[in-house]
Amino acid sequence: MRMQILKKLNVPGILLLLLAAATVFAEDLSTLPVNGRVTLIDLGAKKCIPCKMMAPILVKLEKSYQGKADIVFIDVWENRDQVKKFKIRAIPTQIFFNEQGEEVFRHVGFMDEKSIIRQMTKMGVKEPAPDDKG
Repeated sequence: MRMQILKKLNVPGILLLLLAAATVFAEDLSTLPVNGRVTLIDLGAKKCIPCKMMAPILVKLEKSYQGKADIVFIDVWENRDQVKKFKIRAIPTQIFFNEQGEEVFRHVGFMDEKSIIRQMTKMGVKEPAPDDKG
């Protein structure tokens, strides 16, 4: 059965699954937001449709902003205590924090790549070079 499923997956599909699995999943949630660095925390669930749509965007931007800002995904179904901590009412929710750990901007729902980049730029994080964005 597993072999049948694997045979049906194409190479781009397998790569997308691997990239989605490589998204920054915070292990020590007590360190969030990251002190001294702009941080985007995306709170959602691995099985939520809009969250799944955002996963490849977050993977790409996490790589593009490496060393400049932190992008973190938290699955609220697996980390229910984070719902209360971050006052989540719906998923996905993206929260942008400045270097001092203060919430600067919050968005609820799917957030596209350009909007994330625009918000990061407003917060003083240099926009990734075009070749870094994909």
